[in-house]
Amino acid sequence: MTAMTKLKGLATVAGFAATLFVGGATVASAEDITLTMAVPDWPPTRIMKKMFDEQYKPASGNKVTLDVDFIPWPDFYTRVNASLTSGEQKYNFAVSDSQWLGAFVEGGYFRKVNDLIDADPELKATMEQMHPAVVAAYSTYPHKTPNYYGFPQFPDVIVTYGRKDVLCNDEEQAAFKAKFNAKLPCTGEEIDDMDWDMFEKIGQFFMRKKGDKLAGQVLDDDFYGIAYQAGKGYDFSSMQINGFIWQYGGNTWDETQIPTGQAEGVVNSEAAVKALDHYLRLIQYMPPVAKTGTMDIFKSDELFREGKVAMNLDWIGLGEASLDPKSSKVSDKLVFGLMPGLRGADGKIIRWSNIGGQPFVLTTWTTDAQIKEAMGFVKWWLSPEIQHQFAAGGGQSAIKSVYEDPKYVTYRPWNRAWAASLDWQKDVWHVPQFFELLTQQQDQFDLAITGKQDAKTTLDNIAKFQQNLLKEAGLIQ
Repeated sequence: MTAMTKLKGLATVAGFAATLFVGGATVASAEDITLTMAVPDWPPTRIMKKMFDEQYKPASGNKVTLDVDFIPWPDFYTRVNASLTSGEQKYNFAVSDSQWLGAFVEGGYFRKVNDLIDADPELKATMEQMHPAVVAAYSTYPHKTPNYYGFPQFPDVIVTYGRKDVLCNDEEQAAFKAKFNAKLPCTGEEIDDMDWDMFEKIGQFFMRKKGDKLAGQVLDDDFYGIAYQAGKGYDFSSMQINGFIWQYGGNTWDETQIPTGQAEGVVNSEAAVKALDHYLRLIQYMPPVAKTGTMDIFKSDELFREGKVAMNLDWIGLGEASLDPKSSKVSDKLVFGLMPGLRGADGKIIRWSNIGGQPFVLTTWTTDAQIKEAMGFVKWWLSPEIQHQFAAGGGQSAIKSVYEDPKYVTYRPWNRAWAASLDWQKDVWHVPQFFELLTQQQDQFDLAITGKQDAKTTLDNIAKFQQNLLKEAGLIQ
């Protein structure tokens, strides 16, 4: 036995050399197969693990164990990167952010899966039923080419979380009407029609101090109108800012235009500067932590659940905690709708947003026996029955036949915004240089968020860095 086969995560075979003779026939004994998976620690992966343990029965008859390494989101990339690049070959499976694909494909760590899809007509049909934005983001490298490396584990989008006890209060409704001559959005349908101007008005309106009244009650703490991602860590501010830039008609560096697509003149375009200025302007109506560069997705979620914010924009993946009275003071007071957008000249709302969520990927050292069991699990996970169960338990599905089923919207209150959001999702940077691009951009956005730098300087610095880095890498001529 080689040292490699002793590593954790590779198949261990109980009595693999033994055979049984029954009525003259030779029957191979079942194997014990372990699949070790790296995942971010949050509800969508916890739900997946629970469903596997309670329900999954391999068609092969083997005993398959899914050994999951739950890693906190802020440390997720660094720990997975350290494992893959160290050569320890610990993981067979990973839940990968889409931006990791280029780095880990080019590094020889992620396995191409076209052959596995082509060999299985059912799986191929399932992939063809996926929303194209999800397939492009989670599966393809180079981006939007027919080279597949992943399968959707949990697709995600940003939606609006609202406090209907505050938004629908008669006194607050009347006061908002008197101040802005507009209806304060209260229902899911009204929130769906909310643009950034209305979102800003809500931010202004609900700035209250301790001792002020809110919906007829005296506040025992300061209260704020709005919250969204403004954190320096990982990709938090970028994921919100990218949407503003696209909505304004600007763009990020577009890897599908290699090698002619530029960063300078694009990343720092006039439209992009206007978009970043707009993003920054709204921070004044958020809890003060937003101005420190630490308003990540978890902090804005926490403040909303603590009852300190009227509206929060956040990922569906964090939604379960808001519904749980053990973790949310507002669990019985919630309404959900589409994320705001920029209203165009025709009156329609432009809703471009950076897609969230993650794919499954297989590592290149996974054995044939493990690949067979991994693909069995993937097919099971993507089957309509299990996708419905996942959605009913707090997850989401990118399979059209599942999310277009009328019962889908009944599973969770935010599901009403799911299908309408998918057509507006884009993604960025699947190239190997993504982490350098992201880290510098996050640092620059933090300077703007914390008031140390204006929008134009920020984007000029980002564009110059990206232009130089990508030219050195041969991705820009």
